[in-house]
Parts: sequence; structure tokens; C-alpha cells
Amino acid sequence: MPYKEKEIEKMYYTIGEVASMFKVNTSHIRFWSKHFDAIKPATNKKGNRLYTPADIEIIGRIYHLVKEKGFTLKGAQIEMQQMKKKMRLEGKAIAAASEENNPTLFENDSTDTLSPLVKNATLKKALLKIKESLMQLNRDIDSLKD
Repeated sequence: MPYKEKEIEKMYYTIGEVASMFKVNTSHIRFWSKHFDAIKPATNKKGNRLYTPADIEIIGRIYHLVKEKGFTLKGAQIEMQQMKKKMRLEGKAIAAASEENNPTLFENDSTDTLSPLVKNATLKKALLKIKESLMQLNRDIDSLKD
């Protein structure tokens, strides 16, 4: 099997790198950062903004809403709030459904404080456990039929 080098993902991206990802000016990224509370770039000693992959994911959603779907900034802000509420509700529903299989799923972290990437991974794990439980129930039902 040939050697396959792992792709290195950076922890922080500069505003120029983020702007080039979405083919917009850096001023768009700065403007969106000011108007959307979800984007919280870190700064270095020089004051340069540094964006995490989670920030970039949020910027991608904003880009999609504003540039591709034609939302106004106010409309995009409302849509982002609704998406956040929906994700929070789905996270709580999944946590409740999987509690008997994995009671420590959200023990130390509330779903509100998790980054979107961590939240997605946690939810995926919970869904896989639910799927396994359902498959086991299906096997048990099939064995009762025999």
C-alpha cells in the first residue's frame, strides 16, 4: 500500500486566506465579523484577525445566505438565529433519546458551548448509537417471529 501523506489542517487562518476561500474582499469578512456575533476571530500581538475552522464554517453559512441566496444582512442574522435554535433543539432531542445508551453524552458540556465541529461529531456519535440500538431491536423482533 503506497504511503499517503495526511493533509494538515491549520488551526488558524488569516483574514486574507479566509477571504480568498470565498472569493470576497477582506472587508466583507471584517464587516460580517462585526455584524454576526457567532464569528469571534482571535487576534495575535499585531492585532491581525485569526479565524478557526469553526469560524470559517460560520462564514461559509453567511456567504451562502447573503451571496448565493440573496438574503439581506438582517435576514441572514435571523436565519442564523433560527438555525442555531434548531440545532440546539435537535441536540437536546438526540441527547434525550440516547441518554439510556450513553448517559454521559453531554455531561460536562452543554450543547450551547460546543463548537459546531465538535457538536456535529458528538451528534453523529449519538446517532450511530441510536442506529445500533434500533438494529438490535429489529434483530430481537425478528427472533421473536421465529
